[in-house]
Amino acid sequence: MQRVAIISDIHGNVPALRTVLKDIGSRGIGRVLCLGDMVGKGPQPAEALDLVREHCGAVVAGNWEAIVADPEQQEADEAARWQAEALGRERLAWIAGLPFALDYRVGGKKLRLFHASPDSVYTRVQPWAPEKDRLRQFAESRALALAGCTGRPDLVGYGDVHHAFMQTLQRRLLFNAGSVGTPRDMPLACYCILEGEWDSDQEAPASLQFVRLPYDIAEAARIARSSDMPGRDIYLRQLTTMRPGG
Repeated sequence: MQRVAIISDIHGNVPALRTVLKDIGSRGIGRVLCLGDMVGKGPQPAEALDLVREHCGAVVAGNWEAIVADPEQQEADEAARWQAEALGRERLAWIAGLPFALDYRVGGKKLRLFHASPDSVYTRVQPWAPEKDRLRQFAESRALALAGCTGRPDLVGYGDVHHAFMQTLQRRLLFNAGSVGTPRDMPLACYCILEGEWDSDQEAPASLQFVRLPYDIAEAARIARSSDMPGRDIYLRQLTTMRPGG
């Protein structure tokens, strides 16, 4: 049985990310996957991305990666432009090459991981969405086919909504890894651990564990206040109240 850590939605919050990575290391977990949104909103996109590249074996693109890698978005949106400039050309080129989704075999089951939905990094599916929308997470799509992900999965993991959860839907498992950097359900950095026979077609049990960790929110806020990033006040409100910006 192998334990694999799944992280998502860091949003440039390096104190939270370091806390999560330290916890993962303390558990002896050597394989880490990231479901996107390493950047955006927060003040340290380059540092967060570099840590993900160092520690994660695979990464999928999130909506913020799509935004910062798009020259038109950079031109039109001050926050996207700031994030892109902070990242620099080499990191932006790496972001542009990220896959939309990834498929794995775990205990004879097909696991699919993406950022938000099978259709787009921008399609949001909340845990309280209508059942038909949550079942859609198991569907095939053109975007998945282009990423080389075909067939219907038994398990789907995603990020995007910043709410960690696990649901059984018609004998399939849907879960959300939560958010490392800007959770909306608890003021704690969150990630999950999926334990099972990874990369195996032999049927075997698996388990999913959510981990929530206190981290130095005051330090994260201090870093943000010392930054000149656009949307700083919105980000600070997200850190301290868990309310989405707008």
